[in-house]
Amino acid sequence: STGVNQLVPVINENTCTFCGKCHDYCNYNSIFILPPSRIISVIEDLCHGCGACIVACKYGAISEKPVSLGQVRLFSGNGKPAIIEAKIDIGVMSPVSVIKAALKETEDFSGIVIMDSPPGTSCPFIQTAEAADYVILVTEPTPFGLSDLKQSVETLRKKEKPFGVIINRAGLGNDDVTEYLEEEGIILLLEVPFSREIALHYSRGEIVAAGNPDFADQLVRIVEKLINHYGNCGNQR
Repeated sequence: STGVNQLVPVINENTCTFCGKCHDYCNYNSIFILPPSRIISVIEDLCHGCGACIVACKYGAISEKPVSLGQVRLFSGNGKPAIIEAKIDIGVMSPVSVIKAALKETEDFSGIVIMDSPPGTSCPFIQTAEAADYVILVTEPTPFGLSDLKQSVETLRKKEKPFGVIINRAGLGNDDVTEYLEEEGIILLLEVPFSREIALHYSRGEIVAAGNPDFADQLVRIVEKLINHYGNCGNQR
């Protein structure tokens, strides 16, 4: 595994004049200061390591120290494709640096890279989608799923990223997601049924496609279609 660190400020209170410039320059409110009481401290969990406070300080009172953000681990074996895991430490506010470190591991790889991000439209999704040639959005036929889907679609359209949708647990809720896709002209790649069989495989930690040839064929057809259409884009992500 490879550790991912970030430099955060360390304030020498013996040199500090408590002028407050570092606090003013910080866009993330990570420096707490009470000048009358001569109290100043760095809230490391909020710090983004931008270095603005060091630029602001004219008295040489600020140095830096490395703080762990997470790890990037590479798993491979038996000739199977590698899996790269980006894992942030507990309490870390922004995963962007760890995600970037994981993506950097794929730069010299000429094949197809499949990237997975958490749901929603927060930093992990934005950072991952930015590097992608094509984005597959997985949703559920529920009001909550539709709400998240709309936000993701709006984000990807602004970034001009091609995308399609897979509906998971199809048949569970209503037809609002399907109607939305039709109204917006969005490609429906696949519907995964709400199935006890699939749930049992999942609960055992099994790969559903390994025990369901029909489902495996559907996934293969999606992959082949995307490769044929977008195979010449970037690194095929």
